[in-house]
Amino acid sequence: MNILVKSATILDSNSQFHNTTQDILIENGVITSIEKSINNTNNYEEINLKNLHVSQGWFDSSVSFGEPGYEERETIENGLKTAASSGFTSIALNPNTHPVIASNADITYIKAKSVSSLVELLPIGALTVKSKGEDLAELYDMHTAGAVAFYDYKKAISNPNLVKIALQYASNFGGLVCSFPQEQKIAGLGVVNENINSTKLGLKGIPALAEELHVARDLFLQEYTGGKLHIPTISTKKSVELIKTAKTNGLDVTCSVAIHNLYFSDDVLNGFDTKYKVLPPLRTQQDINALIEAVKDGTIDMVTTDHMPIDIEQKKIEFDHAEYGTIGLESAFGALQSIFGTEKTIELLTKGKSRFTATKTTFKVGEIANLTLFNPSKSYTFGKIDIISTSKNAIFENETLTGKAYGIIANNNFYLN
Repeated sequence: MNILVKSATILDSNSQFHNTTQDILIENGVITSIEKSINNTNNYEEINLKNLHVSQGWFDSSVSFGEPGYEERETIENGLKTAASSGFTSIALNPNTHPVIASNADITYIKAKSVSSLVELLPIGALTVKSKGEDLAELYDMHTAGAVAFYDYKKAISNPNLVKIALQYASNFGGLVCSFPQEQKIAGLGVVNENINSTKLGLKGIPALAEELHVARDLFLQEYTGGKLHIPTISTKKSVELIKTAKTNGLDVTCSVAIHNLYFSDDVLNGFDTKYKVLPPLRTQQDINALIEAVKDGTIDMVTTDHMPIDIEQKKIEFDHAEYGTIGLESAFGALQSIFGTEKTIELLTKGKSRFTATKTTFKVGEIANLTLFNPSKSYTFGKIDIISTSKNAIFENETLTGKAYGIIANNNFYLN
């Protein structure tokens, strides 16, 4: 692929070209020149778009599709197209399929399905057999096949000894163990945040304590074992405080937060709209404020869309019985910009990958082109027309967002909306 990107404002705080407008020449998938003006002497295809900005490719640490087993929710092919359209060049794919991704063969299958895609698919293997929380899955075999982490998606491991053994075993090959933070005996049959709103609505609540107890337990286990721990999608103020203290004490722990938990409080539940039924649940404004500050100061290492397609039959029912989850790839950039502004948003969208892959890139001549193209000033109301996912369960539907991706340049090719 040979292409000339014209008049693009580069956003990359680690690059000498940060906040400058440049032409970018890409030949055979490699950046060969970055200059104020480049003549197209070879008549390469040009990309010249309104208010064009470019950054290193965006990464999402928690994405779900459906295939194999839940193709009605999303296929790998359309899921990767959705990611490309949304500006993501890499995604870590959760193993919540049927059957769950829990073996060398499963990882190999997932990687083979994405081999020709522009978007790099980084498979996460199940932590336990069938994600039942009883016996460890084939962690090392999955690692050798290309699994970047191990996680029973949205299923907390109730047996602390199992998490201890997982951390110890995975540390032999640098494996990353992810532990969903919810003490199920405390959460019980709750479906929303336990708060005055749950009482008013007559919905069973999930106390913040359910998350915080689990976070505290896993931090003790990580301190004991010395393994690599990632705590996905925290949602409470106390969880932030616990993790901040652990990091101060030198523990090898990272964490993420879902974008919707930074944007919506449980006040939006008044209409019983199941698009707001997510796990962890939407919390209070006090929690949101603490999460946002933790993102700003680095206590929270990465943000995620926590993209989870759910078919309409499992969403358009009573709130108690509806499935948890929302899609989020398509709305990620616009939602984050409304909270953090453009530069911080780009920093967040390009962070986190090194925790899963130990690879880092810089925006410079000689690097393989792995870029996201976007317009940070485009304002629009997010609706069905913006959704490429097969499932349409979008928590951000009808929200006014600012900022939209044009597409990506990756894997020696490009995709533009």
